[in-house]
Amino acid sequence: MFANRFHRAAVVVVGAAVLPLALSACSSDSGSKDTKSSTTSDSSKDSSKPSKSTDTSNMAGKPFGPACSSVPKSGAGSFNGMAQDPVATAASNNPDLSTLVTAVKKAGLVDTLNSAKNITVFAPTNEAFAKIPKAQLDKVLADKAMLTKILTYHVVGQKLTTKDLASGTYPTLEKGKLMTAGSGSSYKVNDTANVVCGNVPTANATVDIIDSVLMPK
Repeated sequence: MFANRFHRAAVVVVGAAVLPLALSACSSDSGSKDTKSSTTSDSSKDSSKPSKSTDTSNMAGKPFGPACSSVPKSGAGSFNGMAQDPVATAASNNPDLSTLVTAVKKAGLVDTLNSAKNITVFAPTNEAFAKIPKAQLDKVLADKAMLTKILTYHVVGQKLTTKDLASGTYPTLEKGKLMTAGSGSSYKVNDTANVVCGNVPTANATVDIIDSVLMPK
């Protein structure tokens, strides 16, 4: 199935020279936010509702999710350490994102991601990439155009909070759209990928670590 999706996808070469412009245009589109979840913004004041207090913590920018416990407590790969570096550099300090970092380097997107402003990156873990048969993954990693298309689909040109993740459709750098849904500390992307550690801060982006690789349509 994975191979078929790759062959059906149009091979779009996204030049490194135009990617920063696309990021800028995407981040300036404030109208793309879904406002359905805005009704929960005041409910967090009610301390008698535990689920709402969880949302309040997440909206304050604190990392959440089961995989957050595996993040180092100190050093460059910790939450505090990652917050000091731009997103591609920060990801390189997290051992669970090493396959993603390799892919970003092969696509030539390190400088583009590090220089972008106020973006959200949905970052697949090593285990997410491991779900893809090795032969197919190797083929994708060797195809820069296809790799760029897939990776830029994981980037939204605005910082998303958990309120945004609760229900929304957002344009990606790849020019497609992805959907998010959930509540409390449980969120999905495109109904297929779980956010296993969300609200991870970096110097220029919010990172939501996910357990599956997203595929553009």
